[in-house]
Amino acid sequence: GDILDDYLRTDGIWILTRNKQFYKTNNEKECAEKCEAERHFNCRAFLFTRKKLQCLTLAENAKMTVTFNSTDAVLYEKKIYLLQCKRGIGNDYRGMEAKTWRGIPCQKWAEKTPHKPNYTPEKHPSAGLEENYCRNPDGDERGPWCYTTDPDTRFDYCNIPELECMQCNGEDYHGEVSRTESALECQRWDAQQPHIHGFTLKHFPEKDLKMNYCRNPDGELRPWCFTTSPTKRWEYCNIPRCTTQSVSGLGSQCLSGKGEDYRGRIAITESGNACQHWNTQLPHRHGWIPDRYPCKGLEENYCRNPDGEKRPWCYTVNSSVRWEYCAIPHCDGKEQEVAGMTYVPVQIPLLEECYRGKGQSYRGTTSITASGKKCQAWNSMFPHRHEKTPDRFPNADLRNNYCRNPDGDSSPWCFTIDPSTTWEYCSLKRCDDRTQQ
Repeated sequence: GDILDDYLRTDGIWILTRNKQFYKTNNEKECAEKCEAERHFNCRAFLFTRKKLQCLTLAENAKMTVTFNSTDAVLYEKKIYLLQCKRGIGNDYRGMEAKTWRGIPCQKWAEKTPHKPNYTPEKHPSAGLEENYCRNPDGDERGPWCYTTDPDTRFDYCNIPELECMQCNGEDYHGEVSRTESALECQRWDAQQPHIHGFTLKHFPEKDLKMNYCRNPDGELRPWCFTTSPTKRWEYCNIPRCTTQSVSGLGSQCLSGKGEDYRGRIAITESGNACQHWNTQLPHRHGWIPDRYPCKGLEENYCRNPDGEKRPWCYTVNSSVRWEYCAIPHCDGKEQEVAGMTYVPVQIPLLEECYRGKGQSYRGTTSITASGKKCQAWNSMFPHRHEKTPDRFPNADLRNNYCRNPDGDSSPWCFTIDPSTTWEYCSLKRCDDRTQQ
């Protein structure tokens, strides 16, 4: 293809850089060829001025230095240096991650201490061995790595996400897919047309709500977006799950905090009931299916905390006891106080999405209103301030943004993320009592 296809173009921008080379060229393509052939440094970008036909090859891009407006200039940045993710095993990864998955800073490739490297910039000039950035000069199947600054650890792997795929449920997806699974174009997050919503960068600064890229800011099953179709408020995006999971720790074998990272093998509740396997629906039907939540550690029938409960729990094999907490030893060595504790009879989400009576006992995971609006989290005051909080209604199971009926209304409802609609009833059907066990 065109040599410029490998570059991201930005008009009217100049960047301040010390390491550059000047050339006289006739057009942008010739300037790109100079960047590809540059031997004074690794060329990450080039500037081209239309009037003077001047070409500047640059060692830095806009992510690394200061930018300012310049009407006559066009900035072209190599896409490979803008990616913070890898393709395949990451042979061509040129991002700026410089620590291992354990958080240990990387040793510079050109240095000899604390480890004498076999892979150096001199021996492998085309491998991108700059500074102390994670790289994969030897084609390691586990991906980019580096020598570490820890004298006791010669090298280790880096936690680099894959290009245009998602880990877990896509909470950390930062790719550029901007169409839904039915090919609808996504609405920009900073726009309120055709759909008004509360997911703005101002209120969710840590969720990377850029452009109209698919994201998962609210813990859905996978990334989604509002659509540009007036008749379809939102839809999931078709982003594949990464073939290789990012390198991570083994998880905790004891209880710290709420135990959300507990990955031990205790499989019995504190009252002595054996745990039900997560991938079965007997004796209790539920929505915590391992394939849907690949990073929650829902293995075998081990106690886990996938939903932010007080501590790890499990469904039990006792048909009369739906679920119970587990007795997990504390990481600080303290004995867990279980005797005499009183538990609020809160049910974990049901697979069956219907309600009985007025729905005050509904504990499912539906979070969409009858008109298709997403629900606002009960512990959030944006976009609507309210008094239906988990603290004020401790027995109503006001978790996440699930539909509930804490005040005895005619059916389950929720506040919406649409600033113009305070609340609505949810998209739920009444159960047929004759089919219920």
